[in-house]
Amino acid sequence: MRRLWLIFAQTVTLAVAVLFVLSALAPEWLNSRPVGPGTLTIVQSPPIRSDAERVVPPGSYSVAAGRSMPAVVHILTSRNASSARNPLADDPFYRHFFGDRDPPRQSPTGQGSGVIVSKEGYILTNNHVVETADGIEVSLNDGRRFPAELIGRDPETDLAVLRIADAGDLPAIAFSAPDSLEVGDVVLAIGNPFGVGQTVTMGIVSALGRTRLGISTFENYIQTDAAINPGNSGGALVDASGDLVGINTAIYSRSGGSLGIGFAIPVSLARDVLQQIVANGEVTRGWVGVEIRELVRDLDAPAGGQMTSGAMIAGVLRGSPAERAGLRPGDILVAMDDQDVRGAREMLEMVAARTPGDTSRFRVRRNASELELDVRIGRRPTQSGR
Repeated sequence: MRRLWLIFAQTVTLAVAVLFVLSALAPEWLNSRPVGPGTLTIVQSPPIRSDAERVVPPGSYSVAAGRSMPAVVHILTSRNASSARNPLADDPFYRHFFGDRDPPRQSPTGQGSGVIVSKEGYILTNNHVVETADGIEVSLNDGRRFPAELIGRDPETDLAVLRIADAGDLPAIAFSAPDSLEVGDVVLAIGNPFGVGQTVTMGIVSALGRTRLGISTFENYIQTDAAINPGNSGGALVDASGDLVGINTAIYSRSGGSLGIGFAIPVSLARDVLQQIVANGEVTRGWVGVEIRELVRDLDAPAGGQMTSGAMIAGVLRGSPAERAGLRPGDILVAMDDQDVRGAREMLEMVAARTPGDTSRFRVRRNASELELDVRIGRRPTQSGR
């Protein structure tokens, strides 16, 4: 009897030990059931305990998106609109009690995106997002909302700068190095398309230096096939590291949706506009007061000579720096300060880059001869930036 009891005790002890090992090393064996109709078996991977333990799958851009998304904001604009006039408004008795004017009301007008570019609360966006707004509100990625002040606008590049105050520590985006972007690089477009919420799309850089699109006066666009839709305007275009390379601005579309041709303002131009607006409230550019056009091969080639690069001066504004310097309609501008002028747009950008008050030497071809003229640069007239 004692021997039987010993065998029983040893058997129970061994069984408990086996159950303990199974529950610790292979618990799914104990919970398995026969698979039949209506049975669902799900295999769950072990939970990730920290960001450091997470393995990013090959081809994923989650790190770049996670780094830049907190700095992209949603911009909501509104305008003051008067209510319909009361038919009794002209009655003196009515005006005595209710005043002469109906109270203004705020009417929502649009929405877009923006990018926080400094810890001080400065935000870059597109001018067309805020140009008609009387009130601007910014919604951060974490859900907080703040009224925004318009610091300045630059319609000629379609950029504007806003600022939010008393927002605490803000997630400012990092700017990419100048001229670091190449055709074929992967880029992410971040914004709030159609008001659905923050969205990230991926594509490549399709082209650089796009001009003559008719979007703004000064054009040097990045073209990308990353999906950009209405509401993305003013949002961030970032590289595979999450650094800002451009401000999403426009799309080519016949339907209103993305067709794989989007345009962004490069960060080098955006940075220059940002710094000038923060410092002065506006952007200052050079101006000489001429109307220019591209050279036409058959029309503008000199008699018996070869067609050269340059820009045709089609008109000179009376009283302008160009007229005072002796420039005339029909002159072909060949170079500025020993820098060759390749075309009309290049001349516009070269003059705009000069500081008002400085003097530049223009080399022009007039008839069959060349001459040099010193032109004192004026200040380019602009629309109001505030």
